[in-house]
Amino acid sequence: MMDRTDRHFRWFLRRLTRHTLLYTEMITTGAILHGDRGRLLGYDDEERPLALQLGGDDPAALAASARIAEDLGYDEVDLNVGCPSDRVREGSFGVCLMGRPKHVADCVGAMRAATGLPVTVKHRIGYDDLDRYEDMLAFVDVVARAGADRFIVHARKAWLGGLSPKENRTVPPLRYDDVHRLKRERPDLRVEVNGGITRDAIAEHLKRVDGVMLGRAAYDDPYSLAGVDAEVFGDAGLPTPTREDVAEAMLPYLERVVARGEPVHRVTRHLLGLYSGRPGARAWRRRLTEDGAEPGAGAGVLVEALRERGERVGG
Repeated sequence: MMDRTDRHFRWFLRRLTRHTLLYTEMITTGAILHGDRGRLLGYDDEERPLALQLGGDDPAALAASARIAEDLGYDEVDLNVGCPSDRVREGSFGVCLMGRPKHVADCVGAMRAATGLPVTVKHRIGYDDLDRYEDMLAFVDVVARAGADRFIVHARKAWLGGLSPKENRTVPPLRYDDVHRLKRERPDLRVEVNGGITRDAIAEHLKRVDGVMLGRAAYDDPYSLAGVDAEVFGDAGLPTPTREDVAEAMLPYLERVVARGEPVHRVTRHLLGLYSGRPGARAWRRRLTEDGAEPGAGAGVLVEALRERGERVGG
């Protein structure tokens, strides 16, 4: 979810669900320790509960980053052992770390020693020829002994040679049964499933695992998360907002962003899927895309997009 789950998108999702755990983009330890920490790690309290997802393979750097996450008020810290991008392969971390379970365990142990936050691991079924269920089970067993609090399993293997990162999200077949089997055979571990899951499939997966992570399905059709607080988390006291409620709730946020000097399109680009599958969705996307790119564009871009749909604006 690189270039997707930034602070603007997370604030937007909080108009739809209060209980869903949100994640940052994967941020490397080098960027955290040596980069613009305020820009990379800043968030609004309304985004919580919020997990910081880390990329790295140095236990000391991961431990230092975990301490920073705790100091900044994050709720969890996650080690990404599933990303197959070229940049990750060159850095010797991401999914290739599945071939070094003892090293991942050392990383998790260092993080656990540095913070009281839950430390989780997001990984895949496997990669290249290291893709049997038994290979994944051996990896999980080693890392679990280091104290990982939860395993989030992308139910596809990755091909590090021959497939692009985008193809690695779609081409390798989904193997949900392997993730369900992991939970059956390791019932004391917290196991969550990820990969190709839509809103309608959540309840069925929750019969077999402890949690479900949605990725691009939530980005492309964010309104699918409306109602999960009541239906999944059991909080019937939270009303389900309409799409128009959500869009109008974004207006004051847009005004604050523009007042800080940020381009409006950094926010409106995340709203393109709000009317996914609904009449007028194409016009909504066009208005936000074209008007949001205009120099000096402000929150009025969203007002006009709503008016074009024939929706009321304000009281």
